Amino acid sequence: MLQTILEMFVIVALGVGVRRIGLGGLPPEQLRRGITDVVFYVLLPALVLLTLWQAELGWSTFKISALAITGVISALALSRLLCRLCGLSRRKSAALMLAAAFPNVTYLGLPVLENTFGPQARSIAIQYDLFACTPLLLTLGILVAQRYGDRGPGGGMFTRLLKVPPLWAALIAVALNLAAVPVPAMLASVLDSLASAVVPLMLLALGMGLFWPARGQLEVVALANPVIIQLLLMPLLVFGGTALLGLEGWVRTAVVLEAAMPSMVIGIVLCDRYGLDSALYAMTVTVSTLLSLLTLPLWYQWASGGF
Repeated sequence: MLQTILEMFVIVALGVGVRRIGLGGLPPEQLRRGITDVVFYVLLPALVLLTLWQAELGWSTFKISALAITGVISALALSRLLCRLCGLSRRKSAALMLAAAFPNVTYLGLPVLENTFGPQARSIAIQYDLFACTPLLLTLGILVAQRYGDRGPGGGMFTRLLKVPPLWAALIAVALNLAAVPVPAMLASVLDSLASAVVPLMLLALGMGLFWPARGQLEVVALANPVIIQLLLMPLLVFGGTALLGLEGWVRTAVVLEAAMPSMVIGIVLCDRYGLDSALYAMTVTVSTLLSLLTLPLWYQWASGGF
């Protein structure tokens, strides 16, 4: 597991280097956005469609979604309580709450699971994200951002969900799966070719999204809130939930690893859009991602019974 994490972090580090040095004369953020757009609108939907079309869907799908929802909501509530106890401003509080509640289950979680357990683990990451984290981010997450920051742009919940191509791919794939429609061989080959590019590009984009804000002041007390929740408390809660719901073996380990992922990079977009503390959020993503290099192997050992 440690070797797998180290190999992936080499690609992440390459992304950090590209951000600092630049490539092709393009601004680093513009380049990163171009990569993530290709992944989000083309490659990831292909992977989602192929994976869920062929996956074994059943009660485990509901269990995975329930655990993810429980983890996100619990983390959000605990972070809110800690922010109030520390007397933080509304802008800081909202940024920390989002960082604590929403783990990087796709851009880091998917590569970790696939490289650790093989292609069969793709469906765990996809279900954890698209059936729980993404819908919650686009509803509850935006409500938090609106309440604590500037109201920002409008748009209803359904409109926001319509703009998520991987979610549409998931719904289509589940419908085809339940209808027992076989995947045409040629289509499967095309989708597999597209899907194979997802992991390296995700890791590269993740590295390009890591940065230390200009003000550069490490706010240890504030950062402890989301970092401890994301890397320690949320996976502990989900680990207990897997025992209650009867998830076992590599599936249990994969779900716990998803819960143990660091803060998601895309949350910086919500912070910018709704006037939250973007610099503090960026610090949280960077620190939690670096620390996850140590914590993820530990959670793997514990969840798989290695301790």
